Amino acid sequence: MAFNKISLLERLKTGPVVGDGSMVVLLEKRGYCTPGIWTPEAVMLYPEAVREILREYIHAGADVITTPCFYSSDARLRRGNKTFTAADINEAACKMAKEVAKEGRDVLVCGGLSPVEAYTDGKGEAAVKEEFEEQLKIFIKHDVDFVLAEFFAHVEEIEMCIDVMKKAGKPIAASMRIGPMGDFNGISVEDCALRMAKAGADVVGTNCMFDINTQLKTLRRMKDALEKAGLNREIMCQPPGYLCPEVENTLYGQPHLPEGPLLFEPRLMTRFEVHEFARAAFEQGIKYIGGCCATEPHHIRAIAQELAPERMKDPPSNDMCPPYGVFLPQSDFLLHRNRNTKEYWRNLQPGSGRPYNSPLLKF
Repeated sequence: MAFNKISLLERLKTGPVVGDGSMVVLLEKRGYCTPGIWTPEAVMLYPEAVREILREYIHAGADVITTPCFYSSDARLRRGNKTFTAADINEAACKMAKEVAKEGRDVLVCGGLSPVEAYTDGKGEAAVKEEFEEQLKIFIKHDVDFVLAEFFAHVEEIEMCIDVMKKAGKPIAASMRIGPMGDFNGISVEDCALRMAKAGADVVGTNCMFDINTQLKTLRRMKDALEKAGLNREIMCQPPGYLCPEVENTLYGQPHLPEGPLLFEPRLMTRFEVHEFARAAFEQGIKYIGGCCATEPHHIRAIAQELAPERMKDPPSNDMCPPYGVFLPQSDFLLHRNRNTKEYWRNLQPGSGRPYNSPLLKF
């Protein structure tokens, strides 16, 4: 039976939308992706591994799954596995995402576009747009529900991408990997938001590189600038899955940290930190909330659980894993039985998990 899905923008009018989380970083942790290059050959080489991660996000409560083709451009693919083209990967990623989304019934499929090397190589607007058109045409062919430009460092490049994305005739979301210092050309946070909106983005925001607290500060400035200019746009936030407060006042964010990209695990957020983030983001007027690098399905579950009253539904996983330890009184361990309250978990200050570790890294 056909199912008429509610569009992204209609959903955002009525309440929060939960995005999905990391793909290539999770694939790398499982041995299916090359670190540093981060291109998504896994959709061709290990399709079941990719399908399983998509399914886990849906089970966690995501309203959206993104086509698993981040950084799929021929220039980047030539650095690593030279067997597949970007078209091969995007085609497989679209088919896979559409197939898995049907299992979730009302899950939206987002076609994700990534920055291109033609821009950083200075090849000019025509060459840049040609690469974006190559990414987009497969999303048009497979009729994705909306398109997203993500992980952009230069507002000029994302403007070019948004212009191309209009050809899809779908809602457009646009997010940049920027913090308080603005984009890599020195354009302010406020001007980045205004330029994305004026270029045609329906949803604007940030993703990756800076943690939850820094992104909330950055998005507050974006939202204020849009409201002051009379531009009514929805706001999105997809932070990485770990905390990195030291890099708030840097341009590049997390790449400054010497642990990157292979030793971030001690920084991973707890599910309860994600609960608090989701509530703070929604109260700040951010309606599209998901995650980026290292955001795990249990983090997405925390967002879906926290915002369940506003979404008027629980995530599918709630029957087995409700928030705040509801089933802990049934634990085999006496010491766990009284830890079934929101207050206990929200007020707990967890240890780092590494004995004798310094609380912060100096770099």
